[in-house]
Amino acid sequence: MKRRLWILSVALIALSLFQAGPAAAQQRLIVRTTSLPLLKNVCLLNLCQVTETLDGTVGQLFLVTLPNLLPIQTLENVLKLVPGVLSVEQDLLRTIGPNQPLLNGVPLGLYQRNPVAFAGATVWSGYATQPAVAQINLLEAQLAFHPTGQVIVADIDTGVDPTHPALKAVLLQGYDFTRNQAGGNEMLDVSNPNANVCTTCSSASVNQSTAAVLDQSTAAVLDQSTAAVLDQSGYSDFGHGTMVLGIIHLTAPNAMLLPVKVFHADGTGYTSDIIRGLYYAVQNKANVINMSFDFTVPSAELAQAIAYAEKNNVVCVASAGNDGASELVYPAGLAGVMGVASVNAENQRSTFSNYGTQVTYVAAPGENIVSTYPYDTYASSSGTSFSAPFVSGTAALALQLGSKATSQEATSAIAQAQPLTSQMGHGLLNVFKALTYMQAVLGAKN
Repeated sequence: MKRRLWILSVALIALSLFQAGPAAAQQRLIVRTTSLPLLKNVCLLNLCQVTETLDGTVGQLFLVTLPNLLPIQTLENVLKLVPGVLSVEQDLLRTIGPNQPLLNGVPLGLYQRNPVAFAGATVWSGYATQPAVAQINLLEAQLAFHPTGQVIVADIDTGVDPTHPALKAVLLQGYDFTRNQAGGNEMLDVSNPNANVCTTCSSASVNQSTAAVLDQSTAAVLDQSTAAVLDQSGYSDFGHGTMVLGIIHLTAPNAMLLPVKVFHADGTGYTSDIIRGLYYAVQNKANVINMSFDFTVPSAELAQAIAYAEKNNVVCVASAGNDGASELVYPAGLAGVMGVASVNAENQRSTFSNYGTQVTYVAAPGENIVSTYPYDTYASSSGTSFSAPFVSGTAALALQLGSKATSQEATSAIAQAQPLTSQMGHGLLNVFKALTYMQAVLGAKN
C-alpha cells in the first residue's frame, strides 16, 4: 500500500510538470470515499488536506483543499485512482443570482404600515394582506383547516435577521456554514451593524443591485446609503434569507424555521457549503427544505444530497431561475425537487421567470412580493426566489395536517393547482385545493 501511495505522489508531481496554465484561485475538491484514513494519507503525500466533513453523520463526503502550487485538475485525476474513492468533483463558487427590479413602481403594500396581529406578533398589514395571499387562496385555506402540527422548514440561504419581531418566535438556531459556527445570522455580514441605519425609514425595496427605502415623512424612495445596509459593493443579496423566511412564515405561520446560511451577502457560496447545508437540514429534522437559488452547472453530489433528503421523507423546493428561458437549472431540475416559476398578478408567467417542465413543477406569485427585511422592517422584491417559499410554506401546511403525512403526499397535494400553460407545470399554486387533497388522503388512512 505504501508503494502505491508513493506512486500516486510521484504521478501527481509528474503530471503537474506537464500541466499548462496557472492553478485555480480556489483549490477545493468534493470527495466521496469509503476509506478516510487512506484519503488522508494520500493528501499527506500530495500537499492536500481533508478539511471538512460535508455529509454530517453519514461520514463519506469530504472537502479536500490544495495550495496553489499544483493544478487542481492534477489532484482530481490522482484522487480518482485512490482505492475507496467513489467520486471527485471540483467545489465551484455559486451565486444566488440577482433578484429582479421592482415592476410598476413601489407596491402599495409598502405604504400599508398599520399594525395588525399575525401569529402572535404585530406585523404590517401590507405584508399580511398583500395580493399574493388572495391569489393562491392562502387565507381561505388557513381558516378552513387550521394546520398546527409540528413541522420544520429549513431555508438554504444568506441567513436571517434573528431579532425580527415577525420571525423571532418561530426561529430555530440554525447554522452558519460560511463561518462554521452555530446560528444563521446574516447581520454578521455587515461589518458595522450600526452603520448607515435609517432610523426614520420604515420599509425597504430590494432590486438586483441595490436597496431603497421609503422615508416615512416624505414617502420618497431614497438611495442605498440610507438603507439598512452599507453603501458599498458586496451586499447585493443582503436580506435575501430574511425575505424568503418571511414568505414561508406568512404561508405557514406555525411552522418552525431553520436558517441554514451558506451564502454571503454578495450572494456567493460554495457547492460544498450548499451540500453541507442540505445534510445538516435533514439531520436536524427538517420536514421541508427551501432553496431559492439556481445554477446551470450540475453537481453529482448535490443530486446525491437531494436524494438523501428524499429518502428521509423531506420535501425539497427550489426556484426555477430568473433568465426568462426554458433551460435546465439546478437544483430545480433535479429529481425529487419541486421547481417553482413566477407569475404576475394576472396569473401570467413573469417575463423574467424560467419555464418548461424540466424545471417547473408549479408556479406561484413572484412579482413585488412584500416580506420581512433586516433591521425590523419590510421589503419588496421580485423573482422566483420569492415564489418558491410560497410552495415550501404550503408543503409545511400539508404536513401539519397529520403526523402520518409523507413528503410524496405533500408533493402530490401541491400538484392540485390551477391549470396554466403547459410550460408552467401543474399550474398556479392553490393552497386551499392542496390542503383539501391532503386532508382526503389522510382521512383515507384512518
